[in-house]
This record gives sequence, structure tokens and C-alpha cells, in this order.
Amino acid sequence: MGCAPGPVITPAQPALAPTGTPEAAAENFVAVASRVMPVAESICRERTRGVPCDYQIAIDDRPGQAPNAFQTLDEQGQPVLVFTLALIRDVQNPDELAFVMGHETAHHIAGHIQRQREEIMQGALIAGTLATLGGADANAVKEAQDMGAQIGARRYSKDYELEADALGTEIAWRAGFDPMLGAQFFTRLPDPGNRFLGSHPPNAQRLAVVAQTLATLQ
Repeated sequence: MGCAPGPVITPAQPALAPTGTPEAAAENFVAVASRVMPVAESICRERTRGVPCDYQIAIDDRPGQAPNAFQTLDEQGQPVLVFTLALIRDVQNPDELAFVMGHETAHHIAGHIQRQREEIMQGALIAGTLATLGGADANAVKEAQDMGAQIGARRYSKDYELEADALGTEIAWRAGFDPMLGAQFFTRLPDPGNRFLGSHPPNAQRLAVVAQTLATLQ
């Protein structure tokens, strides 16, 4: 794909089928993905260098899985977006699904997986070194390294979520969806609050980031 498409002022959106059946939910998912993914891939190519931008989508259809979506990499380093069936069924409108999809694609564009891996290694190294200097035995050093890795993994996770919210807002908006309506998905999630070393920021903070980002786009 070429340059990133210009902003689209939320066009009249095609009505999606009721999500009461698996077939309807699948149809809705494909309709949203067909609009969001080209925008995400275009922005990925525009703003990164040497980063694979051909996203793959996987559906976790195991029974009993909670509503969830995440981004990972396959063995070749290609970005993969994983959605559970529960999430696909639970979204209340196409804007919510588009926002979630934009958010997950944004994690890859921002390089969050690689950055988190580096922070895990750094946290483990620092904690292990301090334990060794303090005269700890091998088991204690290993425990310190594990704890350091956990702290490293969570140290910037809230910032990463907010970065993905901001870029995901732009992606959803460029695809012709309403990010503020889409971000209402947060209001149905348990609020994590502002816990020390929590993995996600408070819902109110996330909604504020979406509103601020959208204001710069309109």
C-alpha cells in the first residue's frame, strides 16, 4: 500500500448484522477488519523502518475464553492479532471493534513487544547484579532476577497502553469510525485504578487520551 490515507470524516456506516449468532458476529468482524487493517498497515509502513507490516489475524475459538484481544509475533516476526470469540460477540457496535483492532495494531507499530523484552532483560540483570553484590546465594539471585523481570515488564506497561490508545484512535478515525464511541468499550471493563506496577491505566485516563487525540485530528 502507498502513503497513509487522508483522514475520513466518519461516513455513514453500513448497518452491521445483529450479533446474536456466530455467523453474524463473524460477518461483522470481517466488515470492520476490511476497513481498519489497510489503514493500520499503511500507517505502519509510513512510520516504521524495517518492520513487518502485514498483519495476520487469529481467532481464539476455545470454549470459555474471556473477552480479550492482544498482539504478538509469529516465528518469522510477523505481527499477529488474536481475538477471542467472546470479545467479538461482546462489542456493541462496529466502532468498539474498530477501536480495539486499532489499539492492538498500534502496539506493533510502536514496537512495544521489543521494548518490553528489553526492559525485562534490564530489570532481571539489575536485580540479579544487586543480589550478587549483596552476597546472596544462587537461589536468591534467581528469585531476584525473576522479580526484576516482572518489574521490568510492568514498569512502562501503562505508558504503552496509553500510546496504543492514542495511535489506535487515529487508526480507527482514519478508517471512518468514531473512536470516542469505540472507547466506550472501556466503561464495561473493571477499572484497574492507578495501582503501582499495574499493567493498565485507569479507564478515565484512557478515555481522556482518546478525547485529546481525537481533538487534534478533527
